[in-house]
Amino acid sequence: MDESRFEEIYRRYATDILRFSYFYLGSREQAEDVTQDTFLRLLTSSPDLQAGVEKAWLLKVALNRCKDIWRNSWAKRVIVGSPMLEMLPDETSQIDDGQEKEVLMQAINRLPAKFREVILLYYYQQLSIPEIAKMLNSTTGSISSRLARARQKLETVLKGSDACEHGSETE
Repeated sequence: MDESRFEEIYRRYATDILRFSYFYLGSREQAEDVTQDTFLRLLTSSPDLQAGVEKAWLLKVALNRCKDIWRNSWAKRVIVGSPMLEMLPDETSQIDDGQEKEVLMQAINRLPAKFREVILLYYYQQLSIPEIAKMLNSTTGSISSRLARARQKLETVLKGSDACEHGSETE
C-alpha cells in the first residue's frame, strides 16, 4: 500500500475506529492501542481493499482486537462515565440530554458482547445489516435477529435503570 493511500484511509477513518473501540472498551488508552494496532495491521498486511470497503475491513480488525482485550480478565469490568460521552458521534445522536446519553451508554455497556457489537455497528457506525453480516461472517437473518434481541435487551436494561432511578411505579 502506498503512503498516500494509507494516509487518506487513516485521515478518513481513524476517528471512527477510535470511537468504536472506545465505546466498546470504555478506556481511551485501550481504544488508542486498538486504533494503532488496526492501522498497523493495514500497513503490514497490505490487503487488497477495493474502494468503499476500507471502513468495514478496519472495523472488523478493530472489533476482533477489542474482543481480544475484553476477554482478558483484567478488562472485564465495565467502565462508564461522562468522558465516554465525548466519543459519541454527535451527528447521529438523537438524544439531546447528556444524562440520557450517559444512561444509554451504561445500558449498552451492560449488554453481552454479541449484542453490544451489533448495536455499535448498526447505530453508531451506521453499517447496514448485510455489511455487519459480512463483517461478522454471519447471515443477514442472524444479524437481523441479533439486532432485534439486542434492542429488546437494551429496552429491558433501560427500564430497569429507570425503575432504579425513579423508584418502582408499583410502590
